Amino acid sequence: MRAHEAGALHADLGSNGPSWLRTPDDVNTLVPILWPRTVTRGQSGALTVGGVDVTQIAQQHGTPAYIFDEADFRARCKAFKEAFGGAEVYYAGKAFIATAIVKILVEEGLSLDVCTGGELAVALRGGMPPERIGLHGNNKSVEELATAVEHNVGRIIVDSLDEIDRLTQIAIRTGKRPKVMVRVTVGVEAHTHEFIATAHEDQKFGFSLAGGAAAEAIDKILADGVLDLRGLHSHIGSQIFDASGFEVAARRLLTLQARVSEVHGRELPEMDLGGGFGIAYTTQDEPADPRDLAGDLLRIVKQECAALHLSVPHLSVEPGRAIVGPAMFTLYEVGTVKDVDGIRTYVSVDGGMSDNIRTALYDAAYSATVAGRASSEPPILARVVGKHCESGDIVVKDEFLPADVKAGDLLAVPGTGAYCRSMASNYNHVPRPPVVAVVDGESRVIVRRETVDDLLRLDVG
Repeated sequence: MRAHEAGALHADLGSNGPSWLRTPDDVNTLVPILWPRTVTRGQSGALTVGGVDVTQIAQQHGTPAYIFDEADFRARCKAFKEAFGGAEVYYAGKAFIATAIVKILVEEGLSLDVCTGGELAVALRGGMPPERIGLHGNNKSVEELATAVEHNVGRIIVDSLDEIDRLTQIAIRTGKRPKVMVRVTVGVEAHTHEFIATAHEDQKFGFSLAGGAAAEAIDKILADGVLDLRGLHSHIGSQIFDASGFEVAARRLLTLQARVSEVHGRELPEMDLGGGFGIAYTTQDEPADPRDLAGDLLRIVKQECAALHLSVPHLSVEPGRAIVGPAMFTLYEVGTVKDVDGIRTYVSVDGGMSDNIRTALYDAAYSATVAGRASSEPPILARVVGKHCESGDIVVKDEFLPADVKAGDLLAVPGTGAYCRSMASNYNHVPRPPVVAVVDGESRVIVRRETVDDLLRLDVG
């Protein structure tokens, strides 16, 4: 379903909320699958994360703020690395990237996927070995490609014939032989929002398999002999729970792989099935365990290779949201509570679509809880909204909060690690929140809060 241009307000489901949202027996209860693993509700009733009370975090760092559970993030990195065994795990930096994140990825042994020169700069600043970096993007500039070649990044995922020409000229000029993969549009309709489904034919990414563009790109690279073609790549979308799409994608990629073997007499050594593994934003979501994902994908690839009489390529995957999404939540302060003629209770917080655009952009659903205290009051159905001059400025469309929710309360929204800070804006000239990492009873800022001075510094007058 396409999101309404005026925002999520126009996808109204009525005062009773969506059918999957159940009235809680205890409005203070936390649903574990939604929260970072160190989050609990302490004896005072306030949430704690990494052993630190959120009221303390709010006093020290202010609100709104993204709260990053470092132990949870590391555990998810380990889970994917262990589950996929000999396969390569590239963390998708577009979900959220910062120097501190890159340093953790290096320590945990993951590789890193970037898609712009800015993300590449952060990756290098954070100490990621260039050979463990992959560069994506449908319109990489000559400067971005040249920087990647200069630093000997491990692979460049080419996305157009124009890009192949640009990269070939850079390789000839520098005397280097960049490693590349061809991004193939495999024609799989992922079960996700149309704005984040990336493998159907009518969209900007990759070379069409059905139309023959992928075969043309492969033939061109191999005929020129300048670039080192390592393998094929696909990405079927985001927030996906069903492995069937990956099975179809793998089958189609390997069919193309067989054609390369037949026509060119060589097998490509690598294959990347992308990422897009879903997480739980609400109780309706049931994300797969990394071990189950790995088992399914590895089994699929081995079976298809056997059927086509191919060697099993070195497999790569690109989880981003599945690692960082659940590891972070956003902490807000309530500013006003407004009952609108008995239709709905609006709870306004000190952030909004500038720190989380996904509700307005994708019609995304989120959860929330009063974070600074417990309540003995019954639940009421509320809508959490932001402070921006926009009717579609909605953070959580429908959630049960205690009937005594009031101005000054702290409110926490889980699952905001992916695509919230990375897509944040300065709409209405609101400075972007900080990212506060918490671990072992200590908190530290890893991305500082913007200030009005920061905004004015860019305005040259």
